[in-house]
Amino acid sequence: MSTYLPTLKQLQYLVALHEHGHFGKAADSCFVSQSTLSAGLRELESLLGVTLVERTRRVVRFTPLGNQVVAKAHRLLREAEELSELVQSHGAPLSGELRMSVIPTIAPFLLPRMLPRLRRDRPQLKLFLREEPSAAAIESLHHGRADCVLLALPFATGEVEVAHLFNDPLYVAFPEDDPRNPPELIQPELIDEHRLLLLEDGHCLKEHALAACNRPELRASATMIGTSLHTLVQMVDNGLGLTMLPEMAVEAGILNGTHIIARPLNSDHAYREIALVWRKNSPRAEEFRLLADELRVE
Repeated sequence: MSTYLPTLKQLQYLVALHEHGHFGKAADSCFVSQSTLSAGLRELESLLGVTLVERTRRVVRFTPLGNQVVAKAHRLLREAEELSELVQSHGAPLSGELRMSVIPTIAPFLLPRMLPRLRRDRPQLKLFLREEPSAAAIESLHHGRADCVLLALPFATGEVEVAHLFNDPLYVAFPEDDPRNPPELIQPELIDEHRLLLLEDGHCLKEHALAACNRPELRASATMIGTSLHTLVQMVDNGLGLTMLPEMAVEAGILNGTHIIARPLNSDHAYREIALVWRKNSPRAEEFRLLADELRVE
């Protein structure tokens, strides 16, 4: 009795459809036409003799068996990628393709300093960057869409290896005409919880800022409204409150052209840890450690 073995391409189509919930978007993510993706999935179902996806005009719904197959497909695709990585790791270090996810509170401030140096020192490295929040970035890592992630710790990452890069201190940013005339070092108890503006849920910087202050009432009172650090800066510059910024953003000039002053937060954990993480036991671990060396700030 012969058994049909799905192709990796068919499994990629299935996983993409599960991720996007839309045939057109799934096809775009796989760089194929919608008809090609649909035909590949129909062939997969036909040869397996089961229904994996229920199709209607408005909804794409996976059957219970379909969800189980997707979970297994994620593991198979990850194993296939690690096989390719194992071969690649025996070539020249930091050459070929590398997919890195970077969180939004790091990407616009660190990448302009990092990328020119990498292009100069590692011309054979083809780096594909994807900016996404921490949870989505870690999901991309474990599902094989990213090879490594540049993010801020602490954050729940699952089974990964971590290379510490540097600590990024936190600053309190407020209008320069603030009537309280804050001191050079800001104590957490001086922060007015009714004026504090933070990033919306999904950004780990919000949790880092609240943890650094160690004031439970801030979590209940702070206005979590900003979609980006640049949005928060504009809100502070227009007198709507105060916020907290990482040092890398301040040094990158995020306050240029504003009437905002930023002063260091003075607490035991007034920083976030910038790190590079990758899947545990990855065959490219040594390559990622070398990349971490390239990214470290002296």
